Amino acid sequence: MAESRPLAGDDPEAYQSKEASTGSHAVRINALRAAVLGANDGIVSVAGILTGVAGATLDFAPLLTAGVAAVSAGALSMAVGEFVSVSAQRDSEAALLGKERRELEEMPEQELAELTQLYQDKGLSPALAAAVAQQLHEHDALAAHAEAELGIDPDDLTNPVHAAASSALAFAAGSLLPLGAMLLAPTASKIYATIVAVVCALTLTGFLGARWGGTPVPRSVARNVAGGLVAMGVTYW
Repeated sequence: MAESRPLAGDDPEAYQSKEASTGSHAVRINALRAAVLGANDGIVSVAGILTGVAGATLDFAPLLTAGVAAVSAGALSMAVGEFVSVSAQRDSEAALLGKERRELEEMPEQELAELTQLYQDKGLSPALAAAVAQQLHEHDALAAHAEAELGIDPDDLTNPVHAAASSALAFAAGSLLPLGAMLLAPTASKIYATIVAVVCALTLTGFLGARWGGTPVPRSVARNVAGGLVAMGVTYW
């Protein structure tokens, strides 16, 4: 089997610089999750509703009404759902940081010992763990404890408004292709045109999601397309 090409090629410094410029992986993963979830939900939900209505009538007016209602309700539902869930997450993070802040004020020595133990548990020697904990405590004790103990960045808490807006926009964008196919295709081929549009849209979101997340493209695309077709088929039936 041929040997795979090194990640950094012939320029490790440039590779490291590019990787650092991409920012937090956690932020990218959360953004990817919200975008893919919103777009796929828009594709599948709107296509499923439209094919369900098409099972009863292929008239333009009922399909348009159902499509507009589905896009509006779905986008608002995604926005509200993301806002509520991310707000709850942010409130939990803020509460944990508040508790940690009080602990640092009321028992700083015990908190320093706790941080030292955390670094020892990660593999540092007792002496090195103590030195690292001491320096981080002096620099920014709250940030050090938040990262090591809670896995939270105090300066980068989740934003419910951004999550709500991105989910709503992704839902609306995903719904446009199946909606356009159902409304614009000839009457006799509306169902087939919508199925083709959904397959194309889900293939695109699966491809983009895999490329952005660094995961295998075929698996992502197959999972997207299969799930969407099952949902549409059940709704139409």
